[in-house]
Amino acid sequence: MTLPFDRPDPLTPPPQYARLRAEAPVARVRLPDGRPAWLVTSYDAVATVLSDRRFGLVPPGASYPGNETLFQDGEAHARLRRLVSKAFGPRAVEGMRGRVERLADEHAAALARSGPPADVVAGLAAPLSVTVIGELLGVDACDRERFGALAGSGGGADFVFGDEAELAAAARAWEDLTAYAATLVAARRAAPRDDLLSSLIAVRDAGDGRLSDGELVAMAATIVSAGHLSARNAISAAVLRLLSGTDGAPGGARGAWAALAREDGAGRAALVEEVLRLQAGVTGEPFPRYAQTGLDLAGTPIGAGDLVLVRLEAAHHDPAHFPDPGALLPGRRSSPSLAFGHGVHYCLGAPLARLEVGAALGALARRLPGLRLADPADKVEWVRDGVDLGPAALHVTW
Repeated sequence: MTLPFDRPDPLTPPPQYARLRAEAPVARVRLPDGRPAWLVTSYDAVATVLSDRRFGLVPPGASYPGNETLFQDGEAHARLRRLVSKAFGPRAVEGMRGRVERLADEHAAALARSGPPADVVAGLAAPLSVTVIGELLGVDACDRERFGALAGSGGGADFVFGDEAELAAAARAWEDLTAYAATLVAARRAAPRDDLLSSLIAVRDAGDGRLSDGELVAMAATIVSAGHLSARNAISAAVLRLLSGTDGAPGGARGAWAALAREDGAGRAALVEEVLRLQAGVTGEPFPRYAQTGLDLAGTPIGAGDLVLVRLEAAHHDPAHFPDPGALLPGRRSSPSLAFGHGVHYCLGAPLARLEVGAALGALARRLPGLRLADPADKVEWVRDGVDLGPAALHVTW
C-alpha cells in the first residue's frame, strides 16, 4: 500500500482506514518517495505511539546540532517545555478570551457588511489567526501584512515529505521567518511589553535557567507557523463541516450551527471539541515518530529506527472508543480526543486553538444564522501547508 490513500469525500476518512483498523491496526505502507513506514489506525495504538517515550521525533542516534525548537526528544525538550509553559498556560490564554471574542465578532461583522458571497478563509479565518498570534507576540499593526506573509510561507514549509526543491524552498522560508522573529526578540529585550514574547524573555527557573536567544527565536517562529496556519485551517474546515451537514447526528450539523448562536461556555466548548475530533487528521496529522528501540505495537514487531505514522482521523473513528463515530454528537461520552496529541508532546497551543475556533464559530453563527455554502463541499479546493491541510477558500452566502 502506498500513501496517500484516495479520499472520495474531503470530510470523510479514506475507506482503507476502517479496514486496516479492523484487520491490521499497525500496517506496513510506503511513502510517495518509496520509503517504508508503519501506519497506525486504531485509537489504542495511536495513543501508545504518541505517549510512549520509546517513540521519538528523531531517529535513534541522530543528532541535529542547532535545533533549539520543541521538536526534539528527552531532557532538551522537557526543559524547553517547562520554561515555556510558565508563560503559555491555560490561565494566560483565558485572559485573552475577551479580546479574541471581540476580534472574531469584528471580522464576522465585516464579513456580513461586505454582502454575499464572501470567503470565510480570507474574511475571517486568516485575519483572525494572524491578528491573534500577532498580538500574542506584540507585532505592531503596521507590520501585520508582512507578518502574515512570513507566517504563511514559513508555516508552509514541509520538512517531512517534501522533495529536494520543496525542502530548499522550505529552508529559505524558515530562514526568513526566523530572521523576522529575531528582530522581534531584540525589540522586546530593548523594550518589554505586556505580551507573550516579553514573558518568555523574562521567564527564569532555578533549575532550567532561562531561554537563550536562539531558543526564543525558534519558539517565536514555531508559534507563528503553527498558530497561524493551524487556527486558520481549523476554523475554515469547521465551518465547512457544519454547513455541509455531512454527519448522522439527530438535527445534523445544521442543527449544531443553529445552536452555536445560542450556546456559550460549556455548550459551545462541547461542540468545538466534537468538531475538532471529527476533523483532526483532515487538517493535519502529528509529526512522524521513530521507534527508539525494537518493540511490539498491537501485536506487530517494530524495529529500532522504523518510521511510524499515526492517523488521528482513523483513531477518532474507532467504534470501540467512539460509538457512531461519524456522527457529530457534542458532549458524547467517549474516550478523550487526541486532536492535540497525547503525552509529552501534547500541543501547548491547544487552549488558544480551542478559544479561536469557538470564538469564530460563535461570532459567525450569531451574525449570519442563515449562512450556507455557495458551492458544494466536494468542489472546495484544499491546499497543503507543510503538514497542515485546509480550504484555499470557502465561499458562503446567506
